[in-house]
Amino acid sequence: MRTGYFYSLIFALFASVSIAAVAAPTESSIAPHSVEVSASAEHPKLNLNDADAATLQKELSGVGEAKAKAIVAYRETNGPFASIDELLEVKGIGKAILDRNREKLEVN
Repeated sequence: MRTGYFYSLIFALFASVSIAAVAAPTESSIAPHSVEVSASAEHPKLNLNDADAATLQKELSGVGEAKAKAIVAYRETNGPFASIDELLEVKGIGKAILDRNREKLEVN
């Protein structure tokens, strides 16, 4: 009789331990904290008055080699850009391209 009682206690102990192990949260079941990183933190803004044609071509959407060279030529002819909107004065740069790249640009 004592042996049966002892085995019942051992069974209850193992059962409670296994239930606790199944119910305990694991690292994979805990949702990670989401961290938002803004685009400006990942990539600093591109200064229109300092960037060369290769950088403009690489970083700006819709700007190829010819438009990048046109931006640099406009800057050399007319002086530094006073505002980002002045980019509309460059031949080949329209409102759509400017709007697509506005968040990437700055003028210092």
